[in-house]
Amino acid sequence: MEQRAAKELKDGMYVNLGIGMPTLVSNYTAPGVRIELQSENGLLGIGPYPSESEVNPDLINAGKETVTMIPGSSLFSSSESFGMIRGSKVDVTILGAMEVAANGDLANWIIPGKMVKGMGGAMDLVSSDSKVLVVMEHVAKGNKHKLKPSCSLPLTGQRVVDRCITDMAVFDFVTEGAEAPPTLMEIAPDTTVDAVREATGFDFQVAEPLKTMLAD
Repeated sequence: MEQRAAKELKDGMYVNLGIGMPTLVSNYTAPGVRIELQSENGLLGIGPYPSESEVNPDLINAGKETVTMIPGSSLFSSSESFGMIRGSKVDVTILGAMEVAANGDLANWIIPGKMVKGMGGAMDLVSSDSKVLVVMEHVAKGNKHKLKPSCSLPLTGQRVVDRCITDMAVFDFVTEGAEAPPTLMEIAPDTTVDAVREATGFDFQVAEPLKTMLAD
């Protein structure tokens, strides 16, 4: 999933990666592609995770993980960071999710049965006109649908998801104008359209031609 999501990133893009699986996407960028990672807590130019000898407890990302800085990085206040986000300076936002609805609604900040401190910067990021990519497992434990006709959890944003990449498929969503069903754009090499339909809670169109994920 992370490898497929990395194909969406082009040289020179400014990108915000959510906690969890999205943080791994930058490990798979194509040769020659340099992206600038932006963290809503005030860092532009995030480097790889530090080795034990490099750990600086004062240098963290929005998920409170220790990080490093690359040459040319800059530090600034959280208010300036959100000014960048709200000013549409971030090209791509990659997030995890608990639920994605057929119309592109996103629920990603409440985990049922667990204490969550809040949605962080997700609400601002998904409403900032950046391209929103969701990276998540296709179904939850017990084979419960995560791709649903409508979200049952509190929303992070309405009609904001442009593309969802799972372990089974890639879906595109219509987020503007009249509502239309999502389109199955790509399928994992080890599954079938029928299996994707069974694992998906909403109806969808199938692209023609239907591509295989990471086939090229």
